[in-house]
Amino acid sequence: MSGLNGGLVDPALAGWAALVVAAFLAGAINALAGGGTILTFPVLSAILPVDPGRMVTANATSTIGLWPASVVAAWVSRESRSGLPAWARWLVIPSFVGGAVGTLLVLCLPPALFDGLVPWLILLAAVLFAVQPQVAAWAHGDAPVSPGRIATACLLQFLVGVYGGYFGAGIGILMIAMLGLLGLGDIHRLNAVKNSLATVVNGIATAVFAGGSLVGGHDVSWPHVAVIAAAGMTGSFAASRLARKLPAAALRKLVAIIGFALAGYYFWRQWQP
Repeated sequence: MSGLNGGLVDPALAGWAALVVAAFLAGAINALAGGGTILTFPVLSAILPVDPGRMVTANATSTIGLWPASVVAAWVSRESRSGLPAWARWLVIPSFVGGAVGTLLVLCLPPALFDGLVPWLILLAAVLFAVQPQVAAWAHGDAPVSPGRIATACLLQFLVGVYGGYFGAGIGILMIAMLGLLGLGDIHRLNAVKNSLATVVNGIATAVFAGGSLVGGHDVSWPHVAVIAAAGMTGSFAASRLARKLPAAALRKLVAIIGFALAGYYFWRQWQP
């Protein structure tokens, strides 16, 4: 096929090209703040074959395809995680358990359940992130870490994990805001920890969707997964390298802008007829 039809670009080819661009940008956004699904999901919804389960397929395909990009971001930013307090490693457990619980809820509850809350959650996270340095200094200062603070951190991460496994929109900005309030360091370290924990949470959903596809429980378009994975990893690698070179103040502003833009997008979508 020549790719041209009556002087117009072949719609199928244009769809694949749009998916490559969307996945590249989604991988980059996820490496910085999260929320890249808002790019890949609509493109998949538009180019997948018309079918009653198309939205479910688009969700599963997007989730699986973008997970390798999370792994890349976690690997590239690994040096920024050095010097973390020992208790921070405990956050992996509630991330895993919360992600598993949230993903299981997908099987019995409609994803639309969170539709009304999503923009407010992301807006709250963006505001908390914007004022996080002042709030963290006021709340903790140089106070020693207490068992209560560690328990609170694990509970908050468990709730974020449940949300991420169940719905996931804006999970990155939610985690960065929460981690910042716990006083885990500057934006570079917060982003590195967020990338690692997001890999755990999203990995659970990926395993469930992929396993369900193999046993006939979920539809996944594996050719689209391959394209998203390749483009997403490329975008994630580029953005992660760029993030490490940006001054902390510039990266903080960029993450805040992405957070408020995500909230605005979901408010706009909610108000559509």
